Amino acid sequence: MRTLGRQRLEIFKVRLNVCSSACLSNLSTMDIHRSRFVPFPHSAINALAFSHEPRDGEREPECLRLAVGRANGNIEIWNPADGEWLQERVFYGGKDRSVEGLAWTREADTRDKRGVRVPGRLRLFSIGYSSSVTEWDLTTGLPARHSNGNHSEVWCFAAQPAAQNEQTPRKLIAGCADGTLVLLSTEDDDLQFDKFVARSTAKKARALSVAFKDRKIALAGFADSTIRVYDTRNGYVIRNISLGNLGPGGPRETLVWKVKCLANGDFVSGDSNGDICIYDGKNYSQTQRISGHEADVLDLAVSRDGNMIFSGGMDRRTCLYTSNNKAGGGKWTKVSHQRYHDHDVKAMATYDGKKLSILVSGGIDTRPIVLPIRSFGKELSRGLPSLPHSPPLVSAPEARLVVSWWNSEIRVWRVKSQDDGAEKPKVVARLALQGDENIASVAMSRDGRLLAVATAKEVKLFQLVQTRSEDSFNLRIRKLEAHLADGARLIQFTPDGKWLALITASNAVSLSRIIRDEDPSERPRALPKLIRLQRLKRDPQQNPLDGPSGSYSRTISHAEFSDDGSIFAVADLAGYIDTWVTQGHEDPTALEVDVDETSDSVNADNDDDGDSGDDSDDEDSRPERVTFLGQRWIRNPSAHLLPRLDSKPVLLSFQPDPAANAQPEPNGNPAVHPTRQNPHPHSQDIASTEHRLLVVSANNQLNLFDVLAGRLSEWSRRNPPSSYPSAYRHLKSPSKGCLWATQEQQTRLWLYGEAWLFMFDLSRDLPIPDAIAEDASSDPSKSQPSSTNKKRKRDQHHSHKGASGAGDAIPETDIPVTKMRRFEGGGKDVDSVKSTTAEITSRGLRGTSTAAPSDDDDDESSDEYAALTTLRRGTASEKSNGQTIEEQEDKETNLAVVNGDNGDSLEQSRQHWWHTLKYRPILGIVPIGGSGGAAGEDVDMEGGETSSALEVVLVERPAWDLDLPPRFVGAHE
Repeated sequence: MRTLGRQRLEIFKVRLNVCSSACLSNLSTMDIHRSRFVPFPHSAINALAFSHEPRDGEREPECLRLAVGRANGNIEIWNPADGEWLQERVFYGGKDRSVEGLAWTREADTRDKRGVRVPGRLRLFSIGYSSSVTEWDLTTGLPARHSNGNHSEVWCFAAQPAAQNEQTPRKLIAGCADGTLVLLSTEDDDLQFDKFVARSTAKKARALSVAFKDRKIALAGFADSTIRVYDTRNGYVIRNISLGNLGPGGPRETLVWKVKCLANGDFVSGDSNGDICIYDGKNYSQTQRISGHEADVLDLAVSRDGNMIFSGGMDRRTCLYTSNNKAGGGKWTKVSHQRYHDHDVKAMATYDGKKLSILVSGGIDTRPIVLPIRSFGKELSRGLPSLPHSPPLVSAPEARLVVSWWNSEIRVWRVKSQDDGAEKPKVVARLALQGDENIASVAMSRDGRLLAVATAKEVKLFQLVQTRSEDSFNLRIRKLEAHLADGARLIQFTPDGKWLALITASNAVSLSRIIRDEDPSERPRALPKLIRLQRLKRDPQQNPLDGPSGSYSRTISHAEFSDDGSIFAVADLAGYIDTWVTQGHEDPTALEVDVDETSDSVNADNDDDGDSGDDSDDEDSRPERVTFLGQRWIRNPSAHLLPRLDSKPVLLSFQPDPAANAQPEPNGNPAVHPTRQNPHPHSQDIASTEHRLLVVSANNQLNLFDVLAGRLSEWSRRNPPSSYPSAYRHLKSPSKGCLWATQEQQTRLWLYGEAWLFMFDLSRDLPIPDAIAEDASSDPSKSQPSSTNKKRKRDQHHSHKGASGAGDAIPETDIPVTKMRRFEGGGKDVDSVKSTTAEITSRGLRGTSTAAPSDDDDDESSDEYAALTTLRRGTASEKSNGQTIEEQEDKETNLAVVNGDNGDSLEQSRQHWWHTLKYRPILGIVPIGGSGGAAGEDVDMEGGETSSALEVVLVERPAWDLDLPPRFVGAHE
């Protein structure tokens, strides 16, 4: 893998020559180590499967999901969410495991005691170079069961179509390496061997593909140039279809890589010769052969009506074939082929519903591509993020350490400051975990002395001992004996490393107390007692993704401690937020573990929220009252006041407060003494300083909560989504992480996604649209925008709005760029710059889509919020530097064209926000020094001021840097 040294990039300093000293006082810098030295091995996409089959006249179900199987054994669960495409879950695999096939089934609907219909439960199955089929628990993300049977490795499998009455359970058919076909039963919530459909042949030809024509007939493609048609009821071979070979000089046998059925009963195959063959479904004869690819056809996909066939192969092409007969059975023609991928296209899946009409393809280049089906040629393609949504990176800013991990391997890097010379970062420690499970989560204390690693099987705790000399920096790793949870899905340290949070696969929240000595040579130890935190009891809507282990929507996706470690918060997929606070102060003279099992104290602790209740109504299952060194955790008294998000959370982070950290903490718990009536006294003090929690939802809405008060902060109330910059509102990829740069009079939030970096100044309010402000000024009681404004916004977005779930609509006009002029100053000849920008935009829209405007309903609601916001701010004519929003956005676009920096603009830094698109794709960004972390370097700016710059490491993993195997090269290349 290509390795590059550290590249120092100072975004703002490059342009200080064109900026007056007046603006420098308002300019906050961030020093970026733009690095590609952190490796992250690629993992090919081997399988794709949608959870539902579309039905005529029905909308897409809310529980529609896409499962993506990768070569490292991980399974990703994606939520299309009307085109938002959010990676919700990752089921981690293990060593030498690979997902080679995926299939969904759905149980029959039932009715509860009240007669209300309960949707049937969804079940996910996978195969991967073994003789068994694995079913996954969608709630825990762990294997639920494995099939058994006396047969060889499973190479392909498929699910039986649903019956008309939907009461008959669906079966699975699996094709094996020796040519055997096996039928598996999913009845009674189990997975058992049913019977053999076909035994191994004399040649033991591998079964490469299998599909159901209907509930009785199965088609199987073999490695001996044959497609066989079976009656699954008795194993009778209805027909043998031979594909032949290429003749002299060609391969002796043709590999039938894929068989797919059409809506009218016909079926199609793709083989190693690059041919697409169409067969009649009644007499099983070949009706047409099309040479579609230069190499093997690896997968096929068809539309719901059966009039479109898509194929992907080793030549990187994605081909489209259409029929001249709408009812099917006509002559098929290849109409287009295009290379959306950089390597083999190994898997394809379609969902052709009422609104969502898409094809998803994936392969060795790791990136899923979404294509429109009904709007093919009218809308653009879209590439989904290939890197994980949760960055596999953590850092210790005080020690300047960066930890990265993949599969079962961990590496620790040390990044030197500029004062230490230009030496590039180096690996100071490597760690390979024993066992077969992939790493699920890693946590590190801020001082870099504690490291915790979690897998599905166990949680391990390590001590990092740093030894320095004049010429070198060494790091020694010690494993600590700690009796923590038997596996965890998410772990998190407090910044001081005294508490470790553990989120298990069953979404149980536990805390472990770590005893640390100031002497680094002394080994830390974890107290054997774990404290269980109870979440608020909520009743989510019944979901087909739910399973016996619990509710899928209540799966905890994010967890975070406050900067002082006194508040802990978690968020789940349903949008609920639970928070806990510490009660009392740390007392070194108190007992390390003090357990009070009296029922009165237990009830008092659990009923502090009124009627909100716990996860369990059983009083015996409630947690004990445990005090660690005079300190214990209780539920936040205002936890039930935090509202539920209208979209799934993608980011959770506490805003640092330097003033809160500067307040002295009381020494122990004075005036607390045991008595006969109260043998376990405890201080009732909780955090007195307000803590702010940032929650970013899937639609990139910023929700800043005052946790202890249980409400939105004033900044969030004054800055609704309608006031966000248009460049931010049009982002398609969700936020992956954030960084904070806090100073005395300034708080800046740095958000980043896969291909963008955004800064918001939270110490100032964002501008709001001037038209809405004028409406609110003329009539304060008016909360609805005028119909003219609504129509204007609909007209602006109508021509660019995509509706299929893929990319944006291709504009109707395509004006070529005939002339470009460069201007040295912004604001001059604005009309010419605007026309040039329009030309560039129209030309650029022919590529992969990167922006999506808001829906009409969102615009109307945003306008309503904007009017209310104007009233909250107390003025209806507020502008930023005498400019309206439209004028600011035009000026920002003009400067982007003038400077040629792909959207970067120094003018934005003088305003309330700043952004860039030059980093892509971003694996993660972690702090390594500066404000909010260790003491960073001082930047002497030309305004005569000195500011502590936030120092971060930005890790990119570009596609050209992937270590991919050799790819097929065509004759014309």
